[in-house]
Amino acid sequence: MRYISTRGQAPVRDFSGVLLAGLAEDGGLYMPETWPTFSAAEFRALRGLPYPDLAARVILPFVGDCIDFDTLLRLCRESYAGFGSPAVVPLVQLDTNIWTQELFHGPTLAFKDMAMQLLGRLFDHVLGQRGERVTIVGATSGDTGSAAIEACANRACVDIVILHPEGRTSEVQRRQMTTVHAANVHNLAVEGTFDDCQDLVKAMFADVPFRSDMNLSAVNSINWARIVGQIPYYVAAALALGAPDRDIEFAVPTGNFGNVLAAYGARRMGLPVPRLIVASNRNDILARFLAERDMSVRGVEPSLSPSMDIQVSSNFERLLFEIQGRDAALTARTMLDFRKNGRMDVSETAWLEATALFTGFRLDDEQTLEAIRRLYTRAGYLADPHSIIGIEAARALGSAENPVVAMATAHPAKFPDAIFQAIGQRPPLPPHLADLYERIETYTKVPADLGAIETQVRATVLRNAA
Repeated sequence: MRYISTRGQAPVRDFSGVLLAGLAEDGGLYMPETWPTFSAAEFRALRGLPYPDLAARVILPFVGDCIDFDTLLRLCRESYAGFGSPAVVPLVQLDTNIWTQELFHGPTLAFKDMAMQLLGRLFDHVLGQRGERVTIVGATSGDTGSAAIEACANRACVDIVILHPEGRTSEVQRRQMTTVHAANVHNLAVEGTFDDCQDLVKAMFADVPFRSDMNLSAVNSINWARIVGQIPYYVAAALALGAPDRDIEFAVPTGNFGNVLAAYGARRMGLPVPRLIVASNRNDILARFLAERDMSVRGVEPSLSPSMDIQVSSNFERLLFEIQGRDAALTARTMLDFRKNGRMDVSETAWLEATALFTGFRLDDEQTLEAIRRLYTRAGYLADPHSIIGIEAARALGSAENPVVAMATAHPAKFPDAIFQAIGQRPPLPPHLADLYERIETYTKVPADLGAIETQVRATVLRNAA
């Protein structure tokens, strides 16, 4: 398996190379040169497997010769051994044709654990073989940071620096990052938005001397291994509901486009998925694009679903590459113009290809609270302010013929204030996080300035090396 950049000017790499590189040197994102596919018979053979075993078999074609199957299976089994549900990703039926798949039973109570627990072990395995060490830098709108820190804390070959937008995550999300006191973990609270944090991470990768000196790698979903780690749970849900002998649709709460891109990847592998619903909050650039071909950046508005408070969705570039015929030069021009002008010009042909599969949906904060309240009253099911948008999208846009699975991306206890506004009570944290509010926080406030960020990263990493 070989990987190419969406912008066409970076080295072709194998899976291990892509894992360690993160962002391509030309600013693009790595994609498989060709998509691996499973036949209907091969999908049927996965039915009934424990989730870690299914995940290893789905991921195997993407790793090629870099990791043997027995090692990959061991890493998958280790990754999901500590999850709070024996099913790892249980399905819950909410209505006749509407299901939710709970992706929040990992250590940090969010879907990011699904890929991140595996990613930390993949880093250790590959770096251990090579005798190397990396500095992981990542941006988070709330959940990626805590999942990455949980996966990478105290690992032998990794330093990890996470940028989060100061005051724009929930308190639980922030504390899950800032109360981990491992020597290789560093938190930076950036005076800006998530988009600022994401731009700063990309700028560090674009600074070639700094990238080389720090041996940078990435845990954001710009790292292809993150997407690969999320494809299996779409396969698991679809098989449980009758695929490949039945069509399945998915509704996905969407910020940086990585989670729904994994669903797209499962479809490219051969799953019968006729539609993907992109569920957005008030920061609705993706819903606007799908409805009106309007991909124009507006100010990020803080919301009750902060992990979706994003205007520039990094992983959309991967879909753009596909709908523009894998034309790397065109993708590069389109993205550079988008960054310069704040508006993405996509041909009608490419837009129609996107809308043939993807449909947009939007809820504002008031609608989100009402939807949480209504579902809890009607079905006794408590959804967090991200998952509920996916559930409402499934209810509003799902077909009558096919099962629609809404992805439950976070535990409601991560957003107690929003839940309290909706139903008048705060859900308790699980026992392993019960003392979270008493734990001591450690982080550094920094301006949204590349020089200041690089100084902090260099200082913390060199201090550890000493």
